[in-house]
Amino acid sequence: MADGSPVSTTTANPPPLGEGDHAQHGGGGPKRDAGGGSPASAAMPSSSQSASPQAPSTASRSPSPDGGGLRNARFDPYAARAQFPILSREVNGRPLVYLDNAASAQKPRVVIDTMTRAMEHSYANVHRGLHTLANETTEAYEAARETVARFLNAPSPSNVVWTRGGTEAINLVANGIGLTLQPGDEIIVTEMEHHSNIVPWHMLRERRDVVLRWAPVADDGSLDMTAFRALLTEKTRLVAVTHMSNVLGTINPIREIANAAHAVGARVLVDGCQGAVHALPDVQALACDYYVVTGHKLYGPTAIGALYGTAEALEALPPFQGGGEMIETVAQDRITYAPPPHRFEAGTPPILEAIGLGAALEWFMAQPRAEIAEHELRLHDRALAAVNAMPGLKVFGRAADKGAILTFTVEGAHAHDIAQIMDRYGVAVRAGLHCAEPLSKRVGYDSSVRASFALYNTDEDVDAFVDALTKARRFFA
Repeated sequence: MADGSPVSTTTANPPPLGEGDHAQHGGGGPKRDAGGGSPASAAMPSSSQSASPQAPSTASRSPSPDGGGLRNARFDPYAARAQFPILSREVNGRPLVYLDNAASAQKPRVVIDTMTRAMEHSYANVHRGLHTLANETTEAYEAARETVARFLNAPSPSNVVWTRGGTEAINLVANGIGLTLQPGDEIIVTEMEHHSNIVPWHMLRERRDVVLRWAPVADDGSLDMTAFRALLTEKTRLVAVTHMSNVLGTINPIREIANAAHAVGARVLVDGCQGAVHALPDVQALACDYYVVTGHKLYGPTAIGALYGTAEALEALPPFQGGGEMIETVAQDRITYAPPPHRFEAGTPPILEAIGLGAALEWFMAQPRAEIAEHELRLHDRALAAVNAMPGLKVFGRAADKGAILTFTVEGAHAHDIAQIMDRYGVAVRAGLHCAEPLSKRVGYDSSVRASFALYNTDEDVDAFVDALTKARRFFA
């Protein structure tokens, strides 16, 4: 900024996508319970079943953030699109249709401008500096931490640890808890987890001789809660569970899971990398010990994420890495560590990325969240209805409580080939195992296609998706 004022993560007037006032953690719009749970009602087709001919009604299962701030407003996805520069480009001579949002979302202009402004006008290393640029950058960096705390309804910014993504956040917890585990201690994970919430626990199995217990997925894609409860014993030390599956879209009943785990003395870590976008949790209402988010799925930059932890849960963890910032005193014969969150933030942090994430969340929280959730599910259901009508397609994930992710296979065609042909028509979808190999074995596919919807997608995007998928199917007919 030419006037030398500090970089701010808050835009003076965030471009609205609807009308009405925003309340971060209250009223407006349909609500889920704290865990986002509701009974399952449909079946996930097995390899021998065809997809159901009818998409479920959006009106009957419109999600709203778990305790998140909602407002009733008229949402305009076309106004949303206009704020994302990349969505104006063409791919292979056709308008870009970006349906790979579960892998990474695009960035609004306010994020791009905020990070550029920080680099051009007010950048230095944070903390300890006494000059103007250092003070301005530190103010913006710590303001972004406060924004994350408000987004998650954390009691204090000190409950928020900056990390370099969701994966590092989970590894931070695994590293600390692992030092306390004994052979025979048990960790419960679910069959629907992303590899980032599986591999760190496998590493503890290898190094600490702990036991992994797997909570199964029901045929409709929901978590089998009866089986989950049966796994809980006095040996359970941790439950690691996704808030929302990146493949099935299933939104898990986190509060119910947390209550059951706490009853046997276990801590609960929630992978919120998808849930923070579509279920928008209130971490106090969810009652989890740890909650993980990543910036790039929240319309922010890459290489930034955050770990929420209760004060008790964070205090129980030893430092993750050693270096500057995470210490109180260093002598030749002893060392004392800083309290959380700085205890876990060794070295120069991802400063610009944190400021960018702060801008993304300020922008996101200013939008009509209930309307966005309904919009995304309506697009999903419209696409699902078309997929259901196509012979030879199998859909995975039909839990009653789910987000806007559509995963399917095409008989006689590999998912990679389908995705490549769809790309010729400007449609970007994901294909593969989606970093969830145990789930793929459970539901019975080697590779699948995934279309995932965001607030800037439109009915025209769905039409283009259906058209490209139809042409891809014909190619293999």
